[in-house]
Amino acid sequence: MSMLERSILAAAFSIAAGLAVAADTPQLGQPISEADLAAWDISVGPNGVGLPAGKGTVAQGEAVYAAKCQACHGEKGAGRPNDVLVGGFDSLPGDKPALKTVGSFWPYPTTFFDYVRRAMPWTSPKTLTNDEVYAVAAYVFSLNGIIKADEVMDAQTLPKVRMPNRDGFTPFPRSPKVD
Repeated sequence: MSMLERSILAAAFSIAAGLAVAADTPQLGQPISEADLAAWDISVGPNGVGLPAGKGTVAQGEAVYAAKCQACHGEKGAGRPNDVLVGGFDSLPGDKPALKTVGSFWPYPTTFFDYVRRAMPWTSPKTLTNDEVYAVAAYVFSLNGIIKADEVMDAQTLPKVRMPNRDGFTPFPRSPKVD
């Protein structure tokens, strides 16, 4: 066999082997579409970048909370069977904080909004509308005495809410400064 014939045979063998390996791949899924990706691209930063359109009041939030949150977090955020959402002020100092709630622990209102939007209700996450999330945030902040009962939460007002434990965390050096 000549050198040329050996080279052609080696090339043919390499191509055949490559095709055999490719045929053995599992062929799972398909590339993600822009629309599918957009449904998960919902991050909200501490400074409010990424907040969606919408708005909600404390009164609207009370109704949404009663229908979709109270079964897990108790009446007026008192807890049981899941986390307490209200109270716990001055319970954080020391090695073992006594009660971490929205009012005593969370440093940014936007972080609370982002969490509720992604993870609640626990039985069907990501089903609340943006208006419902703003309203629930307003209601829970009001229960904690953080905002007044007549305030409206939206993309402009939410980042301005001053959480009681805002200064209780050491900022990560690469994080954007939040005023």
